[in-house]
Amino acid sequence: MKISDTLTGQKTDFKPLSDVVTMYVCGINPYADSHIGHAMSYIIFDVVRRYLEFRGYKVKHVENVTDVEDNIINHANRLGITVKELTTKYTQRYFEDMAALNILKPHFTPLATETIPEIVNMAKVLIDKGFAYAVGGNVYFRVKKLTDYGKLSKRNPEQMMAGTRIEAAEEKEDPMDFALWKEAKPGEPSWDSPWGKGRPGWHIECSAMSMKFLGEQIDIHGGGQDVVFPHHENEIAQSESYTGKKPFVKHWLHNGLLQLGSEKMSKSLGNLITIRDALKKYTPDGLRIFILSSYYRTPLTYTQEAMDAAQTGAERLQRTVAKESTGKGAPLDAKFYRDRFVEAMDDDFNTPQAIAALFDLARDINRAEEDGKAAGQARRTLIELGGVLGLTFKTRETAPLDLEPLQKLAVDISGKAKAAGIPVGAVSEDADGIMALLISVRKDLRKVKQFQLADEIRNGLTAIGITLEDTPQGTTWKKK
Repeated sequence: MKISDTLTGQKTDFKPLSDVVTMYVCGINPYADSHIGHAMSYIIFDVVRRYLEFRGYKVKHVENVTDVEDNIINHANRLGITVKELTTKYTQRYFEDMAALNILKPHFTPLATETIPEIVNMAKVLIDKGFAYAVGGNVYFRVKKLTDYGKLSKRNPEQMMAGTRIEAAEEKEDPMDFALWKEAKPGEPSWDSPWGKGRPGWHIECSAMSMKFLGEQIDIHGGGQDVVFPHHENEIAQSESYTGKKPFVKHWLHNGLLQLGSEKMSKSLGNLITIRDALKKYTPDGLRIFILSSYYRTPLTYTQEAMDAAQTGAERLQRTVAKESTGKGAPLDAKFYRDRFVEAMDDDFNTPQAIAALFDLARDINRAEEDGKAAGQARRTLIELGGVLGLTFKTRETAPLDLEPLQKLAVDISGKAKAAGIPVGAVSEDADGIMALLISVRKDLRKVKQFQLADEIRNGLTAIGITLEDTPQGTTWKKK
């Protein structure tokens, strides 16, 4: 296997530090629903992990949650809720989104707020070594103490000054110095420290969480290209200064950014499509094929035409998997396609070529069976290799539903039905339970000639992409 490394700019042989591959991926700042730009990054690193495991490696995967930082605090203040309320809600919704996309759970998902002792200790050690200094209740890292600062992003000091937010702080020794610990402001979450009450700086959180769960050196550190500088640059600076110049990361992997038109998709720009909205129209496999059909380090532009084509491709693979094998002649040998797949993925996770191998295999399975050949083993190979890319081969009907609008409809209808004298049970937490409740309530409403309210159920379901079909055997439902 060969993997590209952002630090060296080269593709090198993958040789892990130990018998367990350690992998840290920068996680979310949970203050709004995750968008498909997030999906792109986490699908890519999900495939990296899946392929390493397919190749026989044991992987220890950590992905953090940054549950305290400036944007979160500002957003919570605007909504008039606590930071904890905000982050708890959107962290849970993020986990639901990842499950809907068939993304493997990390082995550890630490919260920044649960890593305060490690963060404080790291800052103390950096002060003791002369790499950081305290002024009042703040602690800053001395950037000019390092001669190799900028080695990851390949930026000189002038470029770095132009490319980052320079916090206005008169007490800084140098404008480029970055915060390891921030003095508490009124109304902000804060924790005790040797410098008074405060909270962590953004960059130190990831270093502390990575070291807590994976040790001082790791094999793979992943994230989007938008966090190469300053975030990952600062992680290197503080981590290697803390450990005595031990190389922090062996392979830095950065995915290209998803663009909507000419701009990257981001919460701050407001030009985003949430994962939940995307899954109302496309299956998880459709999204994966769209993302993985492009080399992970290159930018990807979202268009409806490209997504529609990816969804069509996903459905073509699904039909091939779903067909029953009827051929009895000479079997189709799938080794050629497996070898192509492995060769592509061994070359820095070249998913476009790996997907091409899957589509060629699916095409030849269909042709073989038309000619009367047996293709059962080849179909099993297609399912196995597709699984390495996280494909489920599920149809639109079996893709996960967005529960939030379904639950909202059920609660609304339950209230109206009770007011009309119809007994209604509790609203379930899963789609099948909610649908069983709505179908039962609709049946009872029609019995007492409450047709308008019964039709409100059908219309409400239609609006969220679910159709009802009344048959002599009862009412069934399916996704449109």
